[in-house]
Amino acid sequence: MSGEEKAKARGEQVKGKAKETVGRAVGNERMTAEGRAEQAKGDARQAKEKMKDIFRH
Repeated sequence: MSGEEKAKARGEQVKGKAKETVGRAVGNERMTAEGRAEQAKGDARQAKEKMKDIFRH
């Protein structure tokens, strides 16, 4: 996995988790949903990069 893409994926996951947590704490359902979506985007990016690594070897 390229270092830059790996960092982007992890950053999206962390940012999404933080947003989801804050959304739950303040009772903001939209923020909670946005956080989950960002986490999913980070997960998808990470999965894509892992597949690239598998086919390179």
